Amino acid sequence: MKKLQGHADSYYAASATAATSFPRLTGPVSVDVCVVGAGYTGLSTALHLAERGYKVAVVEAERVGWGASGRNGGHVGVGQRRSQADLENMLGKDTAHTMWQFSVEAVQLVEHLIEKHTIQCDLKRGIMRLAAKSSHDSDLRREVQLLQERYGYSRIRYVDRGEVRDLVGSKRYLGGQLDRGSLHLHPLSYALGLASACAASGVDLYEHSRALCYRGGSSCTVETVSGQVKARNIVLACNGYLGKLEPRLAGRIMPINNFVLATEPLSISLGKELIANDYAVQDTLFVINYWKLSGDNRLIFGGGENYTTRFPKDIPGFVRKYMLRVYPQLANIRIDYGWGGTLAITLNRLPNLGRLEPNVYYSQGYSGHGVPTATFAGKLLAEVIAGTEEHFDILAQLPAHRFPGGTLLRWPCLVLGMLYHSLLDRFGR
Repeated sequence: MKKLQGHADSYYAASATAATSFPRLTGPVSVDVCVVGAGYTGLSTALHLAERGYKVAVVEAERVGWGASGRNGGHVGVGQRRSQADLENMLGKDTAHTMWQFSVEAVQLVEHLIEKHTIQCDLKRGIMRLAAKSSHDSDLRREVQLLQERYGYSRIRYVDRGEVRDLVGSKRYLGGQLDRGSLHLHPLSYALGLASACAASGVDLYEHSRALCYRGGSSCTVETVSGQVKARNIVLACNGYLGKLEPRLAGRIMPINNFVLATEPLSISLGKELIANDYAVQDTLFVINYWKLSGDNRLIFGGGENYTTRFPKDIPGFVRKYMLRVYPQLANIRIDYGWGGTLAITLNRLPNLGRLEPNVYYSQGYSGHGVPTATFAGKLLAEVIAGTEEHFDILAQLPAHRFPGGTLLRWPCLVLGMLYHSLLDRFGR
């Protein structure tokens, strides 16, 4: 495989489709909307705006899909990062129901965009969520009942320990959920497909054009390393790569690093032993394990994370130990790729959308649920810029909390919290 230049050394970069390059911004341009960041949020925002007739420029510091949008596990799940029971307690039943409906629409939107724009991204159906502990098994069973009875969601069912062992070749799990309404895909090919759709719709995309600063107000500007964008509106779609661009947002998210490997191509029989129904799989540990089979029958396995500015020196070895806890039978399987990426979590694991000024918008903090949520957020950002605020305002009014200690002390506070939850993962019931 020939690796896509300028991206992480990942299986995705080696196998991506629609590998189009875009120019660096040089000099001044004027548009209706300037979007900062060419991940799912930015690309979806730009595409939906262009379809409404807006002139849009997207500035990206690296390559399209370079960040978490091109490095994640490719799961496109219904629901939020928190259970529906948690959301009902946090937000009330009405808002929880709205959030559920939004999540279903988000998955449908991803599928619609793939079909509409003929995006080749190994789209497959189904996600299983597996209980790592007996208490988790009870929680999953109750959630299935809640979704079926209160939310009318018939595409999910509970699977007991015996069926889990038939579906997933591991003795580690006690039961789970099988959800036919969710999807999984090749995340970088999906991002590149969105970019191609943007370009075909008239969006100006600029790579290697890092935003250094911006100014809101009646005449917005975004300054890049070699150019300037003048716009009526700005959308900040940077997520875990926000850096110091907007201090007012930085304290609401925590960038963390997650890591993934890809094995050599597996035999058909071994692939079916690992995941009999070719669904994507995730477990219930706080530091989650997640995996799926690629289009060419490799195991894509995500496990482990860290909270520093550096990745482990041996990423394949770092992730492999998590994989072998689930699948010890893969001890002799070759690991072809290992990579990491930075995502952004929020304190309550709810997405953080809003306005900083009347014409400066943002969306961030998808907490590991970014493929559908970021795509849907882009649609809502386009709607609110076009003057339809209802759906955007529902998400903008969700509680948003700053991490204790601000950007200076959030790292040590998070490490302490994660160590506590890691101990629960290892020793809790």
